[in-house]
Amino acid sequence: MNKKNLIDYKEHWNIIYSETEINKLGWYEQSPKPSLDLIKKCNLNRDAVILDVGSGATTLIEQLIKECYNNIIATDISDIALQKAKERLKQEEAELVKWIVDDITNPDYIQELEGIDLWHDRTVLHFLTEEEQKQGYLSTLRNLVKPCGYVIIAVFSFEGAKKCSGLDVVNYDYKMIADFLGDEFKLLEYFPYTYIQPSGGERPYVYTLFQRVHPDIILKNQ
Repeated sequence: MNKKNLIDYKEHWNIIYSETEINKLGWYEQSPKPSLDLIKKCNLNRDAVILDVGSGATTLIEQLIKECYNNIIATDISDIALQKAKERLKQEEAELVKWIVDDITNPDYIQELEGIDLWHDRTVLHFLTEEEQKQGYLSTLRNLVKPCGYVIIAVFSFEGAKKCSGLDVVNYDYKMIADFLGDEFKLLEYFPYTYIQPSGGERPYVYTLFQRVHPDIILKNQ
């Protein structure tokens, strides 16, 4: 994504978060139960490094803090979204989180991270309509997620929205996500989920959980 497009994209989401109350956004979850259920299945230590991609003003961060996870990173292209997320927390809670404003498809700061135990994305992948964006996202993911680390990706299913917040989206099934990630990542679980918006509308998703295969296993199978 070139610099001009990045600026436009950032501006788009800053306007959305500036003009709409958090609990009225079309993707707001009072309880991120599907994500939490999959995270629990990963059996992570409480000091595991969890990266929430496209974090926005999600309630997932506060739920992870309540679950005593203490190595949380929230990243989003919108600085306003992350600021609103901080404001939802107590000061001592917000200080437990590393907040990074960045473009996950072409990062300036995210790439300095390493050893991510869990990559969580409920909001980004289906917005990436250009191949360059998708490959940038995948490159970042591969660079950050450690061997045996986990990846949770939730996207609009084939029955889901075709546009969101005025932007085109790409619809997926679990096989498409598996193909996108490649043989390095083993599919552990997937399920359809119908999210109910604050307005009462239905948004069909597909949730997936993957684990990165250890390099020794890949070499053994070659």
